[in-house]
Amino acid sequence: RITILPHGSLQILNASKSDEGRYLCQGVNVFGSAEIIASVSVKEPTRIELTPKKIELTVGESIVLSCKALHDSTLDVTFYWTLNGQPIDFEKEGGHFESIKAQASSADLMIRNILLIHAGRYGCRVQTAADTVSDETELLVRGPPGPPGVVIVEEITDTTATLSWSPGADNHSPISLYNLQARSPFSLGWQTVKTVPELISGDMESAMAVELNPWVEYEFRVVATNKIGTGDPSTPSRVIRTNEAVPKTPPANVSGRSGRRHELVIAWEPVSEEFQNGEGFGYIVAFRPNGTRGWKEKMVTSSDASKFIYRDESVPPLTPFEVKVGVYNNKGDGPFSPIVVICSAEGEPTAAPIDVKATSLSVSEILVAWKHIKESLGRPQGFEVGYWKDMEQEEAAEKVKTEGNESSILLTGLEGNTLYHLTVRAYNAAGYGPPSTVVRAATKKSPPSQAPSNIMWIQDGSHVSLGWEPVRPLANESDVMGYKVLFRQEGQSNSQVIETQKTSAVVLLPDVGVYIIEVCAVSEGGDGTASPQIRVPSFSGGKVTSAQSTLHVLSTSSSSVTLLLALMVPSTSW
Repeated sequence: RITILPHGSLQILNASKSDEGRYLCQGVNVFGSAEIIASVSVKEPTRIELTPKKIELTVGESIVLSCKALHDSTLDVTFYWTLNGQPIDFEKEGGHFESIKAQASSADLMIRNILLIHAGRYGCRVQTAADTVSDETELLVRGPPGPPGVVIVEEITDTTATLSWSPGADNHSPISLYNLQARSPFSLGWQTVKTVPELISGDMESAMAVELNPWVEYEFRVVATNKIGTGDPSTPSRVIRTNEAVPKTPPANVSGRSGRRHELVIAWEPVSEEFQNGEGFGYIVAFRPNGTRGWKEKMVTSSDASKFIYRDESVPPLTPFEVKVGVYNNKGDGPFSPIVVICSAEGEPTAAPIDVKATSLSVSEILVAWKHIKESLGRPQGFEVGYWKDMEQEEAAEKVKTEGNESSILLTGLEGNTLYHLTVRAYNAAGYGPPSTVVRAATKKSPPSQAPSNIMWIQDGSHVSLGWEPVRPLANESDVMGYKVLFRQEGQSNSQVIETQKTSAVVLLPDVGVYIIEVCAVSEGGDGTASPQIRVPSFSGGKVTSAQSTLHVLSTSSSSVTLLLALMVPSTSW
């Protein structure tokens, strides 16, 4: 059990507590001797237990691995965790791993929200100053299948495509079925397509996509499913185009449109390229007068066309026609739309508006009103008013339109003190009717530019008595019809108005505060220039005696505004 080795070392096998102590090693030769002492301590061997021993989990679940150590009580232990032989970096694993050490002799590994990449051999290594021991457990993670292999398009027709693929990883849960998806320029992303067989079981590696549209480019991909869920899709196949075929979808919403006299306007919704089924796509427009037998057919070669106009001078307005629109391409003729009855254009209005009147409302506004004779043909969609100044030609007229059955319009933005000529005519999609007789109206003169001057006021409590000199308009300005006194509380935007034909007024200030007062002249051309503002305090009805009343005079000139405070006089003296 105890042996001196050839190089002088001492070997002790199957050591026990009785082998503890101080060992002396002495070397001797003819020149003398040397010695060394070694102390030997014998410790209990370290043993560990890692549980559970074999685990099967599903993606998204969590687990705790427990590692317990039985060791000599005089030794400290350190725990290390590994995955497939590599140390686990707890800071770089996205929060999935956490090391938990609740006691000195045990450590736990928490694995949260497990992913497929977390499957493998987990090791727990315990190290002391005397020995190192380790143990491993196997973690198997079940999850949705991996993506299938490359999708190959093996055969193409006008409405089908036969596909094959290789299975991907089942991730420890057998694949139960496959789903076939397709994408085209006309689809909103990837869409599940119908297949033969309808359900593709997990042991199949080919299927046929059916009910595809002819002459459309498609990509295909395959998605696998097991009990855990649906996995990632395969890489898309190469882009293929289905074969051409005769079109099967006629235009929708065939109807009539407004046109000019002797025209039959036929409109429809164009067929999407997705349903044109081949090159050389166009439309066949067929029509006949209602009650007749033979069809007239016209080819429209543009695939984007949405309208056809047939013109025949012999066709009276509002003649009913039976109409249908078909489709064709290089493979042949497709179906027609259902027959609808539409009428030829009714023609432009034939009667001019009557009883046209123009009334001047202000310096920039004229109200135009008229009446219209009802017509069986050429019904108006609205009216157009043309207007021009007295010194201009009718060709320079400005025009405004109404819609529907309006019988008046307010012209705005006109020049003041100007004579205008006006006409009215009806219109519809076929064109314009004859104009009415010309009427005339002159806009009002401009309002007075002079503001009321030399404003005087006296305050008696909440009553303010005002007086001012009359406004004298210029020759090109409207006559003064009266005056407006505008007043508002300071800080507010809406003013109260008192109208008078005199050059004086009494204002009642109802609330406490400071009021802003202005005066302006009123004319048929509108309101004139306002006077400078007066700021008057109100005491909400508090009586001011005659001895306290003060006469104020606001004198204005072109260069200054002066506030004059007169001597105190009794309020009854003015």
